[in-house]
Amino acid sequence: MTQILRIALIQSHLHWENPEQNRKMFGEKIHSLSEDVDLVVLPEMFTSGFTMQPVHIDPSEGKKTVEWMQRLAQQKNTAITGSIVFQENGNQFNRLFFVEPDGKASTYNKKHTFTLAGEDKVYEAGKQKLIVEYKGFKICPLICYDLRFPVWARNVEEYDVLIYVANWPKPRIEAWDTLLKARAIENMAYCVGVNRIGQDHLQHEYPGHSAVYNELGKQIAYSHEEETLYATLDKEQMESTRKKLRFLEDRDNFSWKG
Repeated sequence: MTQILRIALIQSHLHWENPEQNRKMFGEKIHSLSEDVDLVVLPEMFTSGFTMQPVHIDPSEGKKTVEWMQRLAQQKNTAITGSIVFQENGNQFNRLFFVEPDGKASTYNKKHTFTLAGEDKVYEAGKQKLIVEYKGFKICPLICYDLRFPVWARNVEEYDVLIYVANWPKPRIEAWDTLLKARAIENMAYCVGVNRIGQDHLQHEYPGHSAVYNELGKQIAYSHEEETLYATLDKEQMESTRKKLRFLEDRDNFSWKG
């Protein structure tokens, strides 16, 4: 039986440092999806925008958002993923949650904190990749600035899908477009990138460019508008390409310590 993964990429503006309003907005968007999907992907810090003032977010909001994701995932029978500001043991994290319909929540803390904005001084950096096995697919979700570091995304786990959730600004959007495609090609995997759109509280502009690329770098979804994109990932087709073009077998072997 052909294994497919139907995904929805919600490219949206964000309400600055307002988790309740963002949950309400994304809840409406998810409930109004025009297609049945297996996975919904939201942007980076989707309940707040890319804030460097996590003290403005009440610590209880993280748990509220995870519970909200679990309720929605069950109601819509779909997994939901995206990152949020999350406080734990007095430390702040840019933490991605991958929530499945049965309530299971897997987490990934952003490895490469964005030093240009001082994210490294505010949020604790992650140390471990996450590989989620869902609907017959192995999925590796990463966050924004991680996109610039191919060694971290290196496909040594034989994953099928690489996901980046982001707040990627307009001045460097060509890098976003180029690197998403490159990560797909070099890892011979689907690469999904979800960016926000609009202006934030600091007047930074975000142009979207959410997209999906297949294992050969072919673009199968793209938008620069505020909208929801849909794409269907076909594992059998991807594996057929990998068997024909055995590029992953020729990758260099080396050890790396973060």
